[in-house]
Amino acid sequence: MKDFDNFKSSGDYIQSLERGLQVIQAFSQQNPSMTVSEVAKKTGLSRPAARRILLTLEHLGFAEAQSGHYSLTARTLSLGYAYLSSNNIWSIAHPFMREFVDQTGESCSISILDGTDVLYVARVSTKRIMSINLDVGSRLPAYATSMGHVLLANLQKDKLEAYLESVNFEKFTDKTITAKEQLLSVLEEVRKQDWGGVDQQFEEGLRSIAVPIRNANGQVIAAMNCSAHAGRISKTVLREEFLPLLQESARKISQAIVATNNPSYS
Repeated sequence: MKDFDNFKSSGDYIQSLERGLQVIQAFSQQNPSMTVSEVAKKTGLSRPAARRILLTLEHLGFAEAQSGHYSLTARTLSLGYAYLSSNNIWSIAHPFMREFVDQTGESCSISILDGTDVLYVARVSTKRIMSINLDVGSRLPAYATSMGHVLLANLQKDKLEAYLESVNFEKFTDKTITAKEQLLSVLEEVRKQDWGGVDQQFEEGLRSIAVPIRNANGQVIAAMNCSAHAGRISKTVLREEFLPLLQESARKISQAIVATNNPSYS
C-alpha cells in the first residue's frame, strides 16, 4: 500500500483512469442499473464526476442510459476478453478441466486473487442447478472459498497482512470464518497440506476443494477447485476420490503452462 500511495502522488498516476474503472466496477449482478447518484454513492465520487464518467462511457459505447438509469453494454466484455486472449493459459487449461468434470460429474473452476476476492478466469460447469450462478468474471470473497484459501495461503507475508487489514468479514452461513485468527490457522493448514477445502462456508449445501496451479518457478499463480452439493457428495468422497484427480489435473495444467514458455508465468 505504501508503494501504491507513493505512485499515486507521482506525475505518472492518472486519477481519471482510476475513477473510470471504479465506475465500471461499481456495476454488478446486484446493481446492473444505477442512477448517477447511486453510482456516486457506491464509488465515493462526487455526483458531477460520476456524471461525466458515465457520459463518457456512454459516448464510447461502454454504457447506455434509459430513463435516468445507466447500465453497462456488451462492449465491456472486450475488456475481459483482452485479458483472457492475451493469457491463453486458461484456454490451455480447459481440456484438463473438461476431463476432470467428465470423470467426476462435478463443476471445476480456476480463479486468481483480485483484491479481497477470487476472480473466476475459467470454468467448466455441469448441468446441475445450484442457487449461485457462477461464470468467468464472477467474484467471491476469498476468505469463504477453497480457492481463496489456497491463494491466500501462498501469499507473501506482507501481502497477506495487507489483505487482512482490508478485508471485511461477512457471515454468509453458520460455518463462515469471520475472525482473522481462525483464518490464519486454516491457511497454515492449507499451506502444509498444499490444498484447501470448505464446507458450506459461502452457501448452505455447497462444499468444495481446491489445489494450486504453479508456474515454472513454483509460484502459485491460480487455484483450481471442484465444487459439489453437500447432500450428494460427502467430504470423504471429495478428499479421497476427487482430490487426487484434481491434483493430477492441476499438475498437468502447470506443466502445460511451463511448456508455453510464457514470460508472464515463468
